[in-house]
Amino acid sequence: MSPTKFGQHIPDILDCLAQLSNDEVPTPPALARAMLDLLPVHVWSEPDYVWLDPFSKSGVFLREVATRLFDGLADWEPDFIKRREHVLRNMLFGTSITEMTGILSRRTLYCSADASGTHSVVRFDDPQGNLPFVPAEHDFVNGRCRLCNAPSELERGKAKENFAYSFIHDAYPTKEMVTMKFDVIVGNPPFQIDSDGNTRTMPIYQKFVDQAIALDPRYVVMITPSRWFSGGLGLDDYRARMIADRRVKILVDNPKIYDCFPGVKIRGGVSYFLWDREYSGDVEFSTRIDGMIRSKAVRDMRDGEGVLIRDNRAASIVAQVRQRSVRSVEAEFGPQVPFGLRSNYGDAQDVPFTGSIPVIFGNRMGYVRPEQLERNHLWVDRWKVLLPSASSGDTPMDEQGNIVDVVLGAPIAVAPGSACTQTYFVAGMFPDAEQTENYANYLATKFVRFLVLPRKTTQHITPDRFRFVPMLDMTRPWTDEDLYRHFGLTEDEREYIERTIKPRSVNLSLDSPIPASHLPGGSKYRPGKHVDDEPEDDE
Repeated sequence: MSPTKFGQHIPDILDCLAQLSNDEVPTPPALARAMLDLLPVHVWSEPDYVWLDPFSKSGVFLREVATRLFDGLADWEPDFIKRREHVLRNMLFGTSITEMTGILSRRTLYCSADASGTHSVVRFDDPQGNLPFVPAEHDFVNGRCRLCNAPSELERGKAKENFAYSFIHDAYPTKEMVTMKFDVIVGNPPFQIDSDGNTRTMPIYQKFVDQAIALDPRYVVMITPSRWFSGGLGLDDYRARMIADRRVKILVDNPKIYDCFPGVKIRGGVSYFLWDREYSGDVEFSTRIDGMIRSKAVRDMRDGEGVLIRDNRAASIVAQVRQRSVRSVEAEFGPQVPFGLRSNYGDAQDVPFTGSIPVIFGNRMGYVRPEQLERNHLWVDRWKVLLPSASSGDTPMDEQGNIVDVVLGAPIAVAPGSACTQTYFVAGMFPDAEQTENYANYLATKFVRFLVLPRKTTQHITPDRFRFVPMLDMTRPWTDEDLYRHFGLTEDEREYIERTIKPRSVNLSLDSPIPASHLPGGSKYRPGKHVDDEPEDDE
């Protein structure tokens, strides 16, 4: 808030706050202002609107809202003191996620941690004012909270924070507020909660979004990680709901790591959105890098067939390709464990023996008896193209925030006579060496990998990542130039693909079922190492 309006100096330290924990990442004021800019202008002159930040960390959202309302309501109430009293007492509400953030939030909004004290700009009867910390309890069933999926280990007694957030644990809004109608819900919810002994984290932000929308306000403005666009642990239902929700009016994607939250690594970047209860239509999707909008397009989120394509230019190219294709490469892929052998399968021999079948591990060769293969025995004698089931995890970007990625590991084209572990997918099988080689080279084109990128958010590859890739005639070779011409891409679209996707090699073993790369002296060979589930390095 402006120091001149209070007659005292109030330093704005919110740009300097450090991350307190995984869920206590304060929102920089500039980011909060950019998010509030999504709202229609009329909200700043509505004296009867009630605002809510149900997961306040620093109080920055309510402070920025108050600042705008102080100006926007000047005609409604010319007396600043009365206007301030109305805004802070009757319009702005929230709850903090911890006792500490409650103190910080009240200090930010009321200029005093004690809202009933002499230093508070508005004197409440309750020391917490309209910004309390409301404690809540988990509801554990079989070691997990049924409301937020938190592990029971988080319950450590009343003296310690249990991370049971009141907004999603039926504790806020409180019973006293049950009849209150909120017009605008804004904020930055906790993103995740520790799980499985801290080796994995469960996203939790979707529960806050769902709860905010369930309150049926006029508007919701929130920021979350962007991984829900096409992936994320336990986010399938949430992604389906958001993509289908025609009330999502504006979505601003920030793909560059550290762009919105300096020093905080959020894989896949973050995005913020405006949900408008009275709107029904396509979303205005923008890409924001270094605080600047780089691209903007109005499009239907449902066009991604189960994912939200985060690149406007990619969405246009995908639409062109799909109009001219009938069948997808996705149908060519075998199961995740094609022959029933896991990546760390331990019963293979290091040297061949009579009747043995060569098995391609990620970093070596092994040899097994035919009966050790659990499935797809007939595939052994087929020409195959294998594709690593993992590649780079993070999506690399250049200094300007432009994606420059390899996307996939190197395809391996092998002659009949071998199997593979779970480290590889059988990406396709063919009747001869020529089609096998053509298909391997096709999967390595920049064109194909560009079409995979919108559906890939982690290092792991699954067949559905290839849904946008058309299956073409493999009796002929395909180069990127051939593909650009075939699908009628413009020169600008070709150049965009060329600078987005890195070159990719192909591993050809058409004269042997055993790739030389996996033998001693080969590029993949790692002697003595038997666990081969690491992602392929970028080239």
